[in-house]
Amino acid sequence: MTTTATTDHIEFTATMVRLYVFLTQYLDRCVNEAARAPFPEAALQAHLAATRGQLLDIMAVNPVVKSKVAEECNRVLALGAACLKGEGNKAAAFEALNAEREILRNKTIARSDLLAVFRAL
Repeated sequence: MTTTATTDHIEFTATMVRLYVFLTQYLDRCVNEAARAPFPEAALQAHLAATRGQLLDIMAVNPVVKSKVAEECNRVLALGAACLKGEGNKAAAFEALNAEREILRNKTIARSDLLAVFRAL
């Protein structure tokens, strides 16, 4: 792999890891008041929006994957917003939120491992 390709892969993977970390933090804040205290909501939303925008720009080369990531972000943000507003069945919303958090956790772990490999090249 060329140095430029390696750098591009590292940037892309690091951005994906950041996105999943911010999405997970967003969901954590929905169920845990203490998670909101150390990091202001406006700062989290700004970081999340900037990272999402950066990642979607990178993914412009593959509209299918870009669409999947955009849909995932929208789903997570809508789930969190619904939980914060207390809409619908709380038990079902909490179950869906926990399932989504687990998916994000697994994706973060996988991409973190991949990032470590790219950095070691």
